[in-house]
Amino acid sequence: MLSDINLQPSLDKKEYKSSMRELEVTLTNLQQTLRETEIPVIIVFEGWGASGKGTSIARVVNALDPRYFDVRTTGKVNDEKKMRPFLWSFWTYLPSKGQIVILDKSWHRLIMPHLRETWEISDTEAYGFYYDVNAFERQLTDDGALIIKFFLHISQDEQKRRFKALEKDPTTAWRVKSHDWEQNKNYSQYMQVFEQILNKTQTEANPWHIIESDDRKYAAVKILRTIITAINNRLSIKKPMPAAACEPVNSYPRILQGISPGRSLYDVEYNDELTYYQQRMRMLGNKLYTKRRSAVIVYEGWDAAGKGGNIKRLTSELDPRCYAVVPIGAPRPYELARHYLWRFMVKMPKDGHITIFDRSWYGRVLIERVDELTPEHIWRRGYQEINEMEQHLVNHGTILQKFWLHVDKDEQLRRLTARQNNPEKQHKITPDDWRNLEKRPQYEQAVDEMLANTHNVHAPWNIIESNNKKYARVKVLKTVTDSLDAALM
Repeated sequence: MLSDINLQPSLDKKEYKSSMRELEVTLTNLQQTLRETEIPVIIVFEGWGASGKGTSIARVVNALDPRYFDVRTTGKVNDEKKMRPFLWSFWTYLPSKGQIVILDKSWHRLIMPHLRETWEISDTEAYGFYYDVNAFERQLTDDGALIIKFFLHISQDEQKRRFKALEKDPTTAWRVKSHDWEQNKNYSQYMQVFEQILNKTQTEANPWHIIESDDRKYAAVKILRTIITAINNRLSIKKPMPAAACEPVNSYPRILQGISPGRSLYDVEYNDELTYYQQRMRMLGNKLYTKRRSAVIVYEGWDAAGKGGNIKRLTSELDPRCYAVVPIGAPRPYELARHYLWRFMVKMPKDGHITIFDRSWYGRVLIERVDELTPEHIWRRGYQEINEMEQHLVNHGTILQKFWLHVDKDEQLRRLTARQNNPEKQHKITPDDWRNLEKRPQYEQAVDEMLANTHNVHAPWNIIESNNKKYARVKVLKTVTDSLDAALM
């Protein structure tokens, strides 16, 4: 790919100025159209050291309204990035609908040896790197985003000349690091690394655009033309084509039908087991922090299944500085303006911490499906997107446990009625609870398909028989502590 590129193209000053004036006007108008059509755009700049990424970004933003774009330099490493899955920080950078984000360096280069070490990317993360990256890009474009990826390519001699010029100027000498000269010295080896990254992340939907950058003027014009072409191509598609997803099935495993109500626990047995597992949870929480592992615990279940009380017992002995409970309700406007996984990814724990989701991303294939809030081809696509996101978490080393708290219909009705009749608990019930009860057959089908499509070895579902709240609390505590114990050995 790179070895076949001719780096000789150039533009004279007159042609450059004429072309840039025209292109900047066109890009200014297209930015307004993007805002009106609510298309988010992510422009990625990658390339050799001193290939002109900063200069190229400056020339792009000259044509843009500064209120509607953001430039992010992603190469800087801090604990917030290192202590989470490597794509976490890039999720936080995603633009809302109609906005543009320009990335100076991106997720692609983190597989390079010196950066992998700096970012502390594990062997498992490195093994799944290209899977995670391609899934991430596909998810964004499936959701309607436009990703434009540039690789700025310069020759070894030109790079050397630029490094020397930067070092000669006291105000820019700091920009040339030892690894830059190492890259120039081992140009052919780095060429092979870049070739591999480009080839393995080159897709039809998200191709790489190689920019011949020995001549800065030629590079600037080509970049603007490429952006304009990409935006026009995206605007010509009124709606993104539905992506491949899990096919509808006429028969599905009736998983919930085979679940027993669960046994009862007497108070003495309950108190003893609760105390034992809560103390065990406290010790494992400390061990999790010491070993710098993260854990994500997902609670789903029927209304009034006891999620809140269950979470309270799970966390009662944990250090409150090391865990967070995230209640999930209807998305807010700023959340709807981004990919639906965005609001969950930004809440993921850093290493040593636990995040507990009271409801979760599974709303896409449950509430949004049953209440017909989302077209079928989109919520069916959610199975694949969820599996990919969870795989990314586990690749990082996150311990993931998912619980479905199950009560039968009679017990659910009894609990909802008791809440309705108790003034101290009426705040816990809404008209939606009664509507959902009426739709229980549709929800049962949705839950069965969800369990069948998203139960994986790395991210298992645990069905908790919850007709007896005490039994359910102990079973969750036992499952979580067993999982943590096995993972932290």
